[in-house]
Amino acid sequence: MITVKEAKTKKEIKQFVLFPFSIYKDNPYWVPPIIKDEIANFNPKKNPVFENAEAHFFLAYKNNTIVGRVIAIINWHEIHQQKIKKMRFGWFDVIDDIEVTKALLNKVNEIGKANNLAYIEGPVGFNNLDKTGVLTEGFNHIGTMITWYNHPYYKDHLEQLNFVKEKEYLENKFKFKNVDAVYYNRISTIIKKRFKLKALDFTKTKDILPYVDEMFQVFSASYSKLSTFVPISDAQIAYFKKKYISFINPEYIKFVVDEHHKLVAFAIVMPSFSEALQKTKGKLFPTGIFHLLNARKHAKDVTFYLIGVHPDYQNKGVHAIIFDQYTKTFTPLGIENCIRTPELADNESIKKLWQDFNPEKHKKRRTYRKDIE
Repeated sequence: MITVKEAKTKKEIKQFVLFPFSIYKDNPYWVPPIIKDEIANFNPKKNPVFENAEAHFFLAYKNNTIVGRVIAIINWHEIHQQKIKKMRFGWFDVIDDIEVTKALLNKVNEIGKANNLAYIEGPVGFNNLDKTGVLTEGFNHIGTMITWYNHPYYKDHLEQLNFVKEKEYLENKFKFKNVDAVYYNRISTIIKKRFKLKALDFTKTKDILPYVDEMFQVFSASYSKLSTFVPISDAQIAYFKKKYISFINPEYIKFVVDEHHKLVAFAIVMPSFSEALQKTKGKLFPTGIFHLLNARKHAKDVTFYLIGVHPDYQNKGVHAIIFDQYTKTFTPLGIENCIRTPELADNESIKKLWQDFNPEKHKKRRTYRKDIE
């Protein structure tokens, strides 16, 4: 007998966060979250995403044991302003029992039906800064701190329940040595002169913070045409500053400005924290923080988190300035591999951005869709 209960108390939310630790306990590719941070992320008093969204946390039980979880998410901005009647679901994890998946997604369907929504899509988060997609290929590659990992049967469960592919995402990686430093230095020099642009490098986080709001303006302008785009509020930007910017190596953040010092392009890259997070086992203390700090300083793999070029400067070679700056930063550090976050398979412009680096596609993921019944 499977029962589904909405998690509301602090204890239940913690159980919700801890559940994946049980089904991935011995998996060498799963990257755990920091438990404390994940709990805070789900707290409406701490995370401003709840100003424009609501979430219902469901846990599935079998013989009094938790066997699955899911969040049913409604992004009200998406529904009222963008007129997209989507019921989202995310943070989806289950044992290999399709009845558990069915019971959880029935709850998502109920929430959607009660709010007169048209269809369900997931797994997705609250917005574009969250994780997305069920992994469908690449199960033997370690995950990242900004992607979900899952067992192969997740896809099978969804398809057996008549969910169909909605969007497909590709994950690629390339050797840093594939970036031709001489070529990008030459092109960068030309582009900077032609368009009167300047690259900004940083050594201190405090020097980055004044640009973050403007960075998100460029982010919104460059990503708004994507089918997945949902606006990021000022409060969410402030939350992002506090949660992430101070933790990212300042020298890994690159900006490009025009002659009026107006931001036209940016990139945020992070050291790979995957192995360090596995060592923390979800806890910063007593030793977890040292694993993360060590990775921040010594990791030889990096993850490209966000990269954006204002539409006015797209297809003009501005990305060459960014890559030129990274060759100058990464070469002395001995960076070996560059890992990219999930990118829409039909995003041709992003493919052109990376094509010179001989990228290797190592993972695929999808979101799935089903009409609300």
